[in-house]
Amino acid sequence: MKLKVLAFCLACVGFASYTSAQNNIAEEVAWVVGDQPIWKSEIEEMYQQMQYERIPINGNPYCAIPERIAVEKLYLHQAELDTVEVQESMISQEVDSRINYFITNLGSKEKVEEYFNKSIPELRETLKENSRNTQKIRMVQHSLTKDLKTTPSDVRRYFDKLEADSIPFVPMQVEVQIMTLNPEIPREEIDEVKSRLREYSNRINSGEADFSTLAILYSEDGSSVHGGEIGFRGRSALVPEYAAVAFNLNDTKKVSKIVETEYGFHIIQLIEKRGDRINTRHILLRPKVSDKDLEVAVGRLDSIRTDILNNKFTFEEAVPFISQDKDTRFSRGVMNNENNNTTRFEMSHLPQEIAKVVNGMQVGEISKPFIMKSTKNNRDIVAIVKLTNRIDAHKANLSDDYQMIKGMYEDAAKSKILKEWLDKKIKDTYVRIEESWQNCEFEHKGWNKAKK
Repeated sequence: MKLKVLAFCLACVGFASYTSAQNNIAEEVAWVVGDQPIWKSEIEEMYQQMQYERIPINGNPYCAIPERIAVEKLYLHQAELDTVEVQESMISQEVDSRINYFITNLGSKEKVEEYFNKSIPELRETLKENSRNTQKIRMVQHSLTKDLKTTPSDVRRYFDKLEADSIPFVPMQVEVQIMTLNPEIPREEIDEVKSRLREYSNRINSGEADFSTLAILYSEDGSSVHGGEIGFRGRSALVPEYAAVAFNLNDTKKVSKIVETEYGFHIIQLIEKRGDRINTRHILLRPKVSDKDLEVAVGRLDSIRTDILNNKFTFEEAVPFISQDKDTRFSRGVMNNENNNTTRFEMSHLPQEIAKVVNGMQVGEISKPFIMKSTKNNRDIVAIVKLTNRIDAHKANLSDDYQMIKGMYEDAAKSKILKEWLDKKIKDTYVRIEESWQNCEFEHKGWNKAKK
C-alpha cells in the first residue's frame, strides 16, 4: 500500500489526518514547561500517529511522549535565547520536496489534501513550522557538542570498555576501483530525439496538444506521472543547464528551447515563480546507445584490460586517461561509499551490476568488461572493476573498523553532553506535571518536582 511508503516522512512531521479523533478529546493541560503547556490532545495525536506508523515507544506512551515533547520545548527555548535563525529558503525547499513526495506517493494534490485534512497551503505552513523547529533543535545540539575533541586514546578506551555483546558485527565489505567508458551516441539518434522534442514544442505552442499530456505519454523522467511537473525548486536544486533556461522563462504558455543536461534532452514549461524558487514541468528524452557502439566500448576496455594484465601499465595509471567517470577518474578509480563516507561497501550498497561481478572475484583481480546503467542518468555504459580489498564479516575491531568505532564513541560522547545539559536545564526550568500524569519513570531525572 502506497501509504506505507510515507512512514518516515509522516513521523518527522508528527501529524496526520486525525481531526475527528481530536474533536472527541477534552482539552486538558498535562504538563507545563516554563510557560508552555503540553496538551492532552497534543499527546494523543502524537501517540495515534506513532501507533499508525508503528514507531516503537519505550515504556508507557503517556510518560514517554510528553517527556519527548517537553525535551523539544527546552531545546526550542534555548534556540530563542541563542537567537538561532534558520535559512527560510532551505526550509521552503525542504517543504516543497516533502509535498512533492506526498503527491508522488498518494497520487494527486487532492488526495494529499484529503489524507491530511488540510489544504496544500495549510499543509505547507504546518510542515514549515515543524521543519523550522527541527532545524533549530539540530543547531542547538550542534552548538552544545561542537567543541568535542576526539583522540585515538579516547577511542581505544571507549572500545576497551565495551561489553562483548555491545561490539557490533560488521558484514563482509569490499573496496573497489572502477574504469568506465560512455559509448558514443550516433548523431542520427541525437537528431531524432531533438526532432521529436521540436514536434512536441510545435504541438504545444500551437494549442494542438497539452504539455502535461505529452509528458505523461512520452517523457522518460519519473515526473511523467505528474505531467512532467517537478515542484518548486531553488536554482541550486536543479542542474545548471536546466536552471539557466528555466529561470529565464516568463510565459507560462510557451515552451523553452531544447536543453541538454547530463540526463538527456529536455523541453521546459514554466508553471509559477515564487521568489527564488520555480515550479516547472518538462519532457525528457534520452538518446539510446546502439548495440554496435556498446560492443565497440566493450572491445576497447577488453584491450585495455589485456594490456594491464600484460604489465604495460597499471589499472591506476590508466584510469585518469581512459575512464569517463567524473567521480573517480582523478582518485585512481577508487569508489567512495556515500552511506558511510569511506571506501568500503557492503555488497547491498554497490550498484547491482557491480555487486554481481565483484561477488566472484579475488582480491587484486580485474573483471572483464560489462555493461551497466549509469547511476546518474540511467544510460548504458561499459565498465571494468578491480577488487582491491575484501574484509570478511567479523566483530568490529580497532584495526579494521577504527572510523566506525570512532563514530560510535563520538555519538556516545555527544549523547552524554546533551544529557548533562538537559539534566541541568530541567533543574533550572519551571515544570509542573498534573497529578494524573505523574506516576512515571522518566528517562531524565528532575521533571517531577512535586515529589521532592
